[in-house]
Amino acid sequence: MVPEEIVTLLQIFLFPGFLFLFFLAFFSEWVDRKLVAKFQNRYGPLYTGPKGILQPVADFFKLLAKEDIIPTATDKTVFSIVPILVLALSMAPLFLIPMIDFSALVWFEGDLIVIMSITTLVIIAMFMGAWASTDRFSTIGGMRVGLQMLGYEIPMTIAMIGPAISSKSLSVSGIVQSQAGGLWYAITQPLGFAIAMICLLAHLQKVPFDVPEAESEIVAGWMVEFSGKKLALLRLAKNFELVLAGSLLVSLYLGGPLGFWLPHPSFYFFLKLIVCIFIFSNLRALFARFRIDQVLMGAWKYLTPLALLQIILVVI
Repeated sequence: MVPEEIVTLLQIFLFPGFLFLFFLAFFSEWVDRKLVAKFQNRYGPLYTGPKGILQPVADFFKLLAKEDIIPTATDKTVFSIVPILVLALSMAPLFLIPMIDFSALVWFEGDLIVIMSITTLVIIAMFMGAWASTDRFSTIGGMRVGLQMLGYEIPMTIAMIGPAISSKSLSVSGIVQSQAGGLWYAITQPLGFAIAMICLLAHLQKVPFDVPEAESEIVAGWMVEFSGKKLALLRLAKNFELVLAGSLLVSLYLGGPLGFWLPHPSFYFFLKLIVCIFIFSNLRALFARFRIDQVLMGAWKYLTPLALLQIILVVI
Protein backbone atom coordinates (compact mmCIF):
# COMPACT_ATOMS: atom_id res chain seq x y z
CA MET A 1 0.00 0.00 0.00
CA VAL A 2 1.26 3.46 -0.93
CA PRO A 3 1.24 5.84 2.06
CA GLU A 4 -1.47 8.49 1.94
CA GLU A 5 1.12 11.27 2.16
CA ILE A 6 2.85 10.02 -1.00
CA VAL A 7 -0.48 9.80 -2.83
CA THR A 8 -1.30 13.38 -1.83
CA LEU A 9 2.09 14.64 -3.05
CA LEU A 10 1.66 12.82 -6.37
CA GLN A 11 -1.77 14.39 -6.76
CA ILE A 12 -0.40 17.88 -6.04
CA PHE A 13 2.64 17.71 -8.31
CA LEU A 14 1.59 15.24 -11.05
CA PHE A 15 -2.13 14.53 -11.50
CA PRO A 16 -4.35 16.51 -11.24
CA GLY A 17 -1.74 18.95 -9.90
CA PHE A 18 0.94 21.18 -11.36
CA LEU A 19 2.29 19.02 -14.22
CA PHE A 20 -1.15 18.08 -15.50
CA LEU A 21 -2.42 21.66 -15.26
CA PHE A 22 0.51 22.87 -17.38
CA PHE A 23 -0.37 20.27 -20.00
CA LEU A 24 -4.05 21.23 -19.84
CA ALA A 25 -3.22 24.94 -20.21
CA PHE A 26 -1.15 24.37 -23.36
CA PHE A 27 -3.72 21.95 -24.77
CA SER A 28 -6.54 24.46 -24.20
CA GLU A 29 -4.58 27.16 -26.04
CA TRP A 30 -4.04 24.79 -28.96
CA VAL A 31 -7.75 23.91 -29.11
CA ASP A 32 -8.69 27.60 -28.98
CA ARG A 33 -6.24 28.55 -31.75
CA LYS A 34 -7.29 25.68 -34.01
CA LEU A 35 -10.99 26.42 -33.55
CA VAL A 36 -10.64 30.15 -34.23
CA ALA A 37 -8.53 29.36 -37.30
CA LYS A 38 -11.17 26.95 -38.55
CA PHE A 39 -13.94 29.52 -38.02
CA GLN A 40 -11.88 32.09 -39.95
CA ASN A 41 -11.04 29.64 -42.75
CA ARG A 42 -7.38 29.36 -41.72
CA TYR A 43 -5.24 26.35 -40.78
CA GLY A 44 -3.87 27.39 -37.41
CA PRO A 45 -0.78 25.62 -35.98
CA LEU A 46 0.39 22.83 -38.29
CA TYR A 47 3.99 21.68 -37.99
CA THR A 48 5.18 21.50 -34.37
CA GLY A 49 3.85 18.15 -33.21
CA PRO A 50 0.87 16.29 -34.69
CA LYS A 51 -1.55 18.89 -36.09
CA GLY A 52 0.60 21.57 -34.42
CA ILE A 53 -0.37 20.44 -30.91
CA LEU A 54 3.07 21.30 -29.52
CA GLN A 55 3.06 24.85 -30.94
CA PRO A 56 1.97 26.48 -27.63
CA VAL A 57 4.82 24.69 -25.83
CA ALA A 58 7.29 25.80 -28.53
CA ASP A 59 6.06 29.39 -28.27
CA PHE A 60 6.49 29.31 -24.48
CA PHE A 61 10.08 28.09 -24.60
CA LYS A 62 10.90 30.47 -27.46
CA LEU A 63 9.79 33.40 -25.32
CA LEU A 64 11.81 32.08 -22.37
CA ALA A 65 14.91 32.25 -24.58
CA LYS A 66 14.22 35.82 -25.74
CA GLU A 67 15.98 38.84 -24.24
CA ASP A 68 14.24 40.12 -21.12
CA ILE A 69 14.18 43.91 -21.41
CA ILE A 70 13.23 46.15 -18.49
CA PRO A 71 12.67 49.78 -19.56
CA THR A 72 14.59 52.38 -17.57
CA ALA A 73 11.59 54.34 -16.31
CA THR A 74 9.64 51.36 -14.94
CA ASP A 75 9.05 50.53 -11.31
CA LYS A 76 11.39 47.56 -11.58
CA THR A 77 10.23 45.72 -8.46
CA VAL A 78 6.53 45.74 -9.32
CA PHE A 79 7.27 45.21 -13.03
CA SER A 80 9.25 42.05 -12.24
CA ILE A 81 6.82 40.63 -9.66
CA VAL A 82 3.59 41.08 -11.65
CA PRO A 83 4.11 38.19 -14.17
CA ILE A 84 4.83 35.74 -11.34
CA LEU A 85 1.87 37.06 -9.35
CA VAL A 86 -0.55 36.85 -12.28
CA LEU A 87 0.59 33.29 -13.08
CA ALA A 88 0.22 32.14 -9.46
CA LEU A 89 -3.19 33.75 -9.05
CA SER A 90 -4.42 32.27 -12.35
CA MET A 91 -3.29 28.76 -11.43
CA ALA A 92 -4.28 28.57 -7.76
CA PRO A 93 -8.11 28.40 -8.20
CA LEU A 94 -7.79 25.31 -10.41
CA PHE A 95 -6.94 23.26 -7.31
CA LEU A 96 -10.44 24.10 -6.01
CA ILE A 97 -12.17 22.71 -9.13
CA PRO A 98 -13.36 19.06 -9.08
CA MET A 99 -11.93 17.67 -12.33
CA ILE A 100 -11.38 13.94 -11.86
CA ASP A 101 -13.83 13.29 -9.04
CA PHE A 102 -16.83 14.91 -7.40
CA SER A 103 -14.57 16.61 -4.85
CA ALA A 104 -11.68 18.90 -5.70
CA LEU A 105 -8.11 18.30 -4.61
CA VAL A 106 -8.64 21.09 -2.07
CA TRP A 107 -12.14 22.14 -1.11
CA PHE A 108 -14.01 23.74 1.77
CA GLU A 109 -17.29 25.53 2.31
CA GLY A 110 -16.80 28.98 0.81
CA ASP A 111 -14.17 28.15 -1.80
CA LEU A 112 -16.39 29.70 -4.51
CA ILE A 113 -15.96 33.07 -2.78
CA VAL A 114 -12.19 32.50 -2.73
CA ILE A 115 -12.18 31.78 -6.47
CA MET A 116 -14.16 34.94 -7.25
CA SER A 117 -11.82 36.97 -5.04
CA ILE A 118 -8.73 35.58 -6.76
CA THR A 119 -10.11 36.40 -10.22
CA THR A 120 -10.47 40.01 -9.04
CA LEU A 121 -6.90 40.02 -7.72
CA VAL A 122 -5.68 38.87 -11.15
CA ILE A 123 -7.14 42.00 -12.74
CA ILE A 124 -5.67 44.21 -10.01
CA ALA A 125 -2.25 42.64 -10.63
CA MET A 126 -2.59 43.36 -14.36
CA PHE A 127 -3.40 46.99 -13.60
CA MET A 128 -0.35 47.18 -11.33
CA GLY A 129 1.84 45.81 -14.14
CA ALA A 130 0.47 48.36 -16.59
CA TRP A 131 0.97 51.23 -14.16
CA ALA A 132 4.49 50.10 -13.26
CA SER A 133 5.42 50.09 -16.96
CA THR A 134 4.99 53.91 -17.12
CA ASP A 135 4.30 53.59 -20.85
CA ARG A 136 1.39 55.52 -22.34
CA PHE A 137 0.02 52.49 -24.17
CA SER A 138 0.39 50.29 -21.07
CA THR A 139 -1.35 52.92 -18.95
CA ILE A 140 -4.28 53.15 -21.36
CA GLY A 141 -4.52 49.36 -21.49
CA GLY A 142 -4.36 49.14 -17.69
CA MET A 143 -7.14 51.71 -17.30
CA ARG A 144 -9.27 49.72 -19.72
CA VAL A 145 -8.56 46.52 -17.75
CA GLY A 146 -9.82 48.17 -14.58
CA LEU A 147 -12.86 49.75 -16.22
CA GLN A 148 -13.86 46.52 -17.93
CA MET A 149 -13.63 44.72 -14.59
CA LEU A 150 -16.01 47.27 -13.06
CA GLY A 151 -18.49 46.40 -15.80
CA TYR A 152 -18.52 42.59 -15.79
CA GLU A 153 -17.54 41.80 -12.19
CA ILE A 154 -20.98 42.46 -10.67
CA PRO A 155 -23.11 40.41 -13.12
CA MET A 156 -20.49 37.62 -13.15
CA THR A 157 -20.60 37.36 -9.36
CA ILE A 158 -24.41 37.39 -9.29
CA ALA A 159 -24.55 34.73 -12.01
CA MET A 160 -22.22 32.46 -10.01
CA ILE A 161 -24.29 32.90 -6.87
CA GLY A 162 -27.37 31.40 -8.59
CA PRO A 163 -26.09 27.78 -8.50
CA ALA A 164 -24.86 28.36 -4.94
CA ILE A 165 -28.38 29.34 -3.84
CA SER A 166 -29.93 26.33 -5.59
CA SER A 167 -27.40 23.91 -4.05
CA LYS A 168 -27.32 25.69 -0.66
CA SER A 169 -23.54 25.52 -0.80
CA LEU A 170 -20.73 27.99 -1.39
CA SER A 171 -18.34 25.21 -2.38
CA VAL A 172 -17.75 24.34 -6.03
CA SER A 173 -17.58 20.65 -5.09
CA GLY A 174 -20.87 20.98 -3.20
CA ILE A 175 -22.51 22.62 -6.22
CA VAL A 176 -21.31 19.77 -8.46
CA GLN A 177 -22.59 17.13 -6.05
CA SER A 178 -25.98 18.85 -5.82
CA GLN A 179 -26.50 18.30 -9.56
CA ALA A 180 -26.12 14.53 -9.25
CA GLY A 181 -29.36 12.76 -10.04
CA GLY A 182 -31.05 15.93 -11.24
CA LEU A 183 -30.96 18.54 -13.97
CA TRP A 184 -27.84 20.58 -14.58
CA TYR A 185 -28.16 24.24 -13.64
CA ALA A 186 -27.55 25.24 -17.26
CA ILE A 187 -30.99 23.75 -17.94
CA THR A 188 -32.78 25.20 -14.93
CA GLN A 189 -30.90 28.54 -15.02
CA PRO A 190 -30.12 29.18 -18.72
CA LEU A 191 -30.08 32.96 -18.24
CA GLY A 192 -27.44 32.73 -15.51
CA PHE A 193 -25.37 30.37 -17.65
CA ALA A 194 -25.43 32.80 -20.59
CA ILE A 195 -24.51 35.77 -18.37
CA ALA A 196 -21.67 33.85 -16.71
CA MET A 197 -20.29 32.85 -20.11
CA ILE A 198 -20.37 36.44 -21.43
CA CYS A 199 -18.74 37.83 -18.28
CA LEU A 200 -16.04 35.16 -18.23
CA LEU A 201 -15.27 35.99 -21.86
CA ALA A 202 -14.84 39.61 -20.75
CA HIS A 203 -12.59 38.45 -17.91
CA LEU A 204 -10.43 36.61 -20.44
CA GLN A 205 -10.19 39.85 -22.47
CA LYS A 206 -10.94 37.97 -25.67
CA VAL A 207 -12.86 39.33 -28.65
CA PRO A 208 -15.30 41.05 -28.48
CA PHE A 209 -13.97 42.18 -25.07
CA ASP A 210 -10.31 42.58 -26.02
CA VAL A 211 -10.29 46.38 -25.74
CA PRO A 212 -7.59 46.29 -22.97
CA GLU A 213 -5.18 44.80 -25.53
CA ALA A 214 -6.60 46.07 -28.82
CA GLU A 215 -3.55 45.37 -30.97
CA SER A 216 -4.85 47.64 -33.74
CA GLU A 217 -5.03 50.60 -31.33
CA ILE A 218 -2.49 50.25 -28.52
CA VAL A 219 -0.23 47.44 -29.75
CA ALA A 220 -0.28 44.81 -26.95
CA GLY A 221 -2.17 46.99 -24.48
CA TRP A 222 -1.14 46.67 -20.87
CA MET A 223 1.48 44.01 -21.76
CA VAL A 224 3.31 46.09 -24.35
CA GLU A 225 6.49 46.56 -22.27
CA PHE A 226 6.78 42.93 -21.14
CA SER A 227 9.16 40.71 -23.06
CA GLY A 228 11.14 37.48 -22.76
CA LYS A 229 10.48 35.41 -19.65
CA LYS A 230 7.94 37.88 -18.27
CA LEU A 231 5.82 37.74 -21.43
CA ALA A 232 6.08 33.93 -21.45
CA LEU A 233 4.68 33.76 -17.91
CA LEU A 234 1.88 36.21 -18.74
CA ARG A 235 0.85 34.21 -21.80
CA LEU A 236 0.90 31.02 -19.77
CA ALA A 237 -1.26 32.75 -17.15
CA LYS A 238 -3.80 33.56 -19.87
CA ASN A 239 -3.94 29.86 -20.74
CA PHE A 240 -4.65 29.01 -17.11
CA GLU A 241 -7.38 31.65 -17.06
CA LEU A 242 -8.98 30.04 -20.12
CA VAL A 243 -8.97 26.67 -18.34
CA LEU A 244 -10.39 28.28 -15.19
CA ALA A 245 -13.18 30.05 -17.08
CA GLY A 246 -14.25 26.86 -18.82
CA SER A 247 -13.90 24.84 -15.61
CA LEU A 248 -16.14 27.24 -13.68
CA LEU A 249 -18.87 26.94 -16.32
CA VAL A 250 -18.54 23.16 -16.32
CA SER A 251 -18.66 22.90 -12.53
CA LEU A 252 -21.34 25.46 -11.74
CA TYR A 253 -23.72 24.85 -14.63
CA LEU A 254 -22.86 21.62 -16.47
CA GLY A 255 -22.55 19.10 -13.65
CA GLY A 256 -18.76 19.00 -13.48
CA PRO A 257 -17.52 15.42 -13.98
CA LEU A 258 -21.06 14.01 -13.84
CA GLY A 259 -21.79 11.91 -16.92
CA PHE A 260 -24.06 9.28 -18.41
CA TRP A 261 -22.44 6.07 -19.70
CA LEU A 262 -18.67 5.85 -19.30
CA PRO A 263 -17.57 5.09 -15.74
CA HIS A 264 -14.64 7.51 -15.47
CA PRO A 265 -15.89 11.01 -14.56
CA SER A 266 -12.81 12.92 -15.74
CA PHE A 267 -13.72 12.08 -19.36
CA TYR A 268 -16.96 14.03 -19.06
CA PHE A 269 -15.29 16.99 -17.38
CA PHE A 270 -12.72 17.46 -20.14
CA LEU A 271 -15.30 16.86 -22.86
CA LYS A 272 -17.47 19.63 -21.37
CA LEU A 273 -14.39 21.85 -21.01
CA ILE A 274 -13.68 21.50 -24.74
CA VAL A 275 -17.33 22.35 -25.47
CA CYS A 276 -17.00 25.56 -23.41
CA ILE A 277 -13.77 26.48 -25.20
CA PHE A 278 -15.59 25.83 -28.48
CA ILE A 279 -18.28 28.34 -27.50
CA PHE A 280 -15.67 30.91 -26.38
CA SER A 281 -13.80 30.49 -29.68
CA ASN A 282 -17.01 30.74 -31.69
CA LEU A 283 -17.97 34.02 -30.02
CA ARG A 284 -14.41 35.27 -30.47
CA ALA A 285 -14.53 34.62 -34.21
CA LEU A 286 -18.08 35.85 -34.67
CA PHE A 287 -18.06 39.35 -33.16
CA ALA A 288 -16.10 42.56 -33.62
CA ARG A 289 -14.50 44.43 -30.74
CA PHE A 290 -16.72 46.47 -28.44
CA ARG A 291 -15.65 49.92 -27.30
CA ILE A 292 -14.99 50.26 -23.58
CA ASP A 293 -18.11 52.43 -23.12
CA GLN A 294 -20.20 49.76 -24.86
CA VAL A 295 -18.79 47.10 -22.53
CA LEU A 296 -19.63 49.14 -19.42
CA MET A 297 -23.10 50.20 -20.51
CA GLY A 298 -23.97 46.71 -21.71
CA ALA A 299 -22.90 45.19 -18.39
CA TRP A 300 -24.64 47.78 -16.20
CA LYS A 301 -27.83 48.31 -18.23
CA TYR A 302 -28.48 44.74 -19.39
CA LEU A 303 -26.37 42.03 -17.76
CA THR A 304 -26.70 43.22 -14.15
CA PRO A 305 -30.55 43.57 -14.18
CA LEU A 306 -30.87 40.22 -15.98
CA ALA A 307 -28.57 38.57 -13.44
CA LEU A 308 -30.66 39.98 -10.59
CA LEU A 309 -33.81 38.72 -12.32
CA GLN A 310 -32.24 35.27 -12.53
CA ILE A 311 -31.50 35.32 -8.78
CA ILE A 312 -35.13 36.31 -8.04
CA LEU A 313 -36.37 33.42 -10.18
CA VAL A 314 -34.03 31.01 -8.40
CA VAL A 315 -35.22 32.15 -4.98
CA ILE A 316 -38.88 31.88 -6.02
